[in-house]
Amino acid sequence: MPTLRAFFILTIFLLVTLVSMFWQKFLLRFKLKQRKTFPNRFHRFLCKLFGIRITVIGKPIRDRGVLMVGNHASYLDILIISAIARVSFVGRSDVADWPLFGTMARLQETVFIMRSKRSGAGESRDIIRERLREGDALVLFPEGTTTDGNRVIAFKSSLMGAVEVEMGTDKAGVVRTVPVQPFSIAYVGMHGMPLGREDRPFYAWYGDMELLPHLWEGLKAGPLDVVVEFHPPIADGMSGRKKIAALAEETVRSGLRRALSGGRSATAANESGAEKGDVAQSPV
Repeated sequence: MPTLRAFFILTIFLLVTLVSMFWQKFLLRFKLKQRKTFPNRFHRFLCKLFGIRITVIGKPIRDRGVLMVGNHASYLDILIISAIARVSFVGRSDVADWPLFGTMARLQETVFIMRSKRSGAGESRDIIRERLREGDALVLFPEGTTTDGNRVIAFKSSLMGAVEVEMGTDKAGVVRTVPVQPFSIAYVGMHGMPLGREDRPFYAWYGDMELLPHLWEGLKAGPLDVVVEFHPPIADGMSGRKKIAALAEETVRSGLRRALSGGRSATAANESGAEKGDVAQSPV
């Protein structure tokens, strides 16, 4: 039965994804407004298809450009954050060459950064700055890699150069910087039961795990419960990417610990800021 379920889900995923890719390509070519909203609806569908139930705590910033930073345990993080908010991502340049997933990333207007070349990093920073000024929400995983989902490793401040970009001045003439909003993703349940440390590798993708075999085992494993907490944005006016990275890291780590220990209530979860019509909020 798990194998049959996984085969059914994978077949629907491939069919819907291929059709959606052509549609999103059309929206991007003609720069239609739906190019920003369609990925959100597409990923909501995928979360329902995969049986991912999301509890959202807090509210993502929506009224201005924002750099969202959080922990990274799995490729499922992309689906989950995209299902909650209208976002694009900042990712490694080599991801653009991945079969299927690279195409999906490009169609979601991912900003690809080249970490090995200073010139490439400067160009990426300029692109990020313009996207933020245009009001886009960009998601960055400053750990620089995925983990086992039980911890948060050090945020690399070198990946957060965009926080030092000036966004103009306010009415008082004070320079505005990029707003930074930390978020925490915690994988907390499977089949409605608490997810133990030994089961987390079914969904956390890290180390030398191969992508396709890991995805197949995850599909066979069954429904998943996830808690996403959007933390208050870091106070405007704080300067220095190292200070901001350190504060964001500790904030995300605290949120992950709370979620894994079951420390957030159903009441808090129901105060979610998810887009109307997004994945149903189910207290974990």
